[in-house]
Amino acid sequence: MEAARSFRDLKVYQAAREAARLVFENSKNFPCEERYSLTDQMRRSSRAVKAMIAEAWARRRYKAAFVNKIDEALGEAYETQSWLDDALGAGYLFRDNFQHLDERYDMIGGMLSRMIDRADDFCKHAPGTDYRSIVREEDEPLFTDH
Repeated sequence: MEAARSFRDLKVYQAAREAARLVFENSKNFPCEERYSLTDQMRRSSRAVKAMIAEAWARRRYKAAFVNKIDEALGEAYETQSWLDDALGAGYLFRDNFQHLDERYDMIGGMLSRMIDRADDFCKHAPGTDYRSIVREEDEPLFTDH
């Protein structure tokens, strides 16, 4: 298996991105009165899962920071499942749509838990963690003489 060169290469990121898309699609027909409560919260938490994975990738240089961000992503996944419970209970989701989304978030949660357990594998020195290898738009000095 080829090593991931970007957070976009991670299967868990791809799964979280697709799950967030499905949450968005499934919540389009929620009642207007839920727009700023259930709908907004569910969409926000579902998108936060993938965002936290991307943040964790950027913090691989420090294992504790990496684990913290993956743990936050796991928390957002569980929060999304909680909002899905509410949507099902209110009759806004069909049971089969709920089960499909809930199973996706169970799978994502398992992947995130394995990432925490195997954090050392993700935090090893790699070209992406060597800040000297990051492409910069300009090679101007960081400090100037005044």
